[in-house]
Formats: sequence, structure tokens, C-alpha cells
Amino acid sequence: MMGQQSGVQEQLFFCFSFENHVPQDPLLRGINRFFDLGDLRQHLAEFYSPIGRPSIDPELMIRMLILGYCFGIRSECRLCEEVNLNLAYRWFCRLDLDDPVPRGYALKSS
Repeated sequence: MMGQQSGVQEQLFFCFSFENHVPQDPLLRGINRFFDLGDLRQHLAEFYSPIGRPSIDPELMIRMLILGYCFGIRSECRLCEEVNLNLAYRWFCRLDLDDPVPRGYALKSS
């Protein structure tokens, strides 16, 4: 007798690796290999206020803008949508699956 799944049960735990799902795109992996922004936060810390709305991580903002430049995404709102949906872009921006992506108007430099 052929069985049938009786109901949908969400998985309680799962293991996911970006390395297994992100294509071996030479552009993104090449940029990531040589692109280190580890000290950026320290250099920019004096320009950020401790009061007011929380700011966007400067490394995330720069990585997203590089994606927009490399792939011809000129709209900030569209860039945010693409980063939200594309696993390779999330990997490049160092965002996890459930990390929020900033909204388009927040990336404006002025």
C-alpha cells in the first residue's frame, strides 16, 4: 500500500551552508577573496552618533553598493530586493538567511 504524507510539519532544525548553495561565481568570490573591511568600523566609529535611529553596518552598505555597481543595479530599492532574494548576494554581504536587509531609502549617502 502506498503511503501518503498526512500533513505538513515544519522542520524544527536544519543545517544550511552557503558554500554548498552559492555558485562558484568568479566575480563575487574573487572580490570577496581580496576585499577586507575588518577595520572599517573602527575608522568610522567617531562619525556615528550613539543616539537616534540605528545605522546600517558600514561594511554591509559598502558590500551592497559594490553589488549594485558590478551587476548594474541602479535602484537602491531594487538592490535591497535582490540582496534579500539572491543567496549569492546574501553570501557576499555576509548576511545569514534570517538577517534583515536594509530598506532602499536607508542606503542613500546624502
